[in-house]
Amino acid sequence: MKYGSLILEKKEYVYLKRILNISGYVGDFNTQKSLQELTKQLKTAHILDESEMPEDVVRFNSKVNVVSDKGWEKTLQVVIPMEKDMKQDKISILTPMGSALFGYSKGDTILWDFPAGKQQLKIANVCQEETYKGIDLIV
Repeated sequence: MKYGSLILEKKEYVYLKRILNISGYVGDFNTQKSLQELTKQLKTAHILDESEMPEDVVRFNSKVNVVSDKGWEKTLQVVIPMEKDMKQDKISILTPMGSALFGYSKGDTILWDFPAGKQQLKIANVCQEETYKGIDLIV
């Protein structure tokens, strides 16, 4: 891991903690397992001000190019739950893939337990789209 632990911007961290606290209703076991792993990793995350955030960290609205050890490559955008749209490759932070990528950075390799089994993912690139800075994220 490039930075030693997950890196999150303060407002995004607070928002993420709030939605994780109310996501206990998720009925899917695999999704719940991914969210529990993310919650565990948040305990050691570095929380930074917006001005300190590295450009290569996956955060809300980041477009992420991911390469899997299973032979596929895809560009996804990690978004807040209400903006998910699989047709546009916008994945919610509350999905196993969204929770696996969030807070990691370009060049990181992640081993994550997905519904189809464990996969190793490499973050090949991270592109920052418009962030939510200055906007209060509302659950």
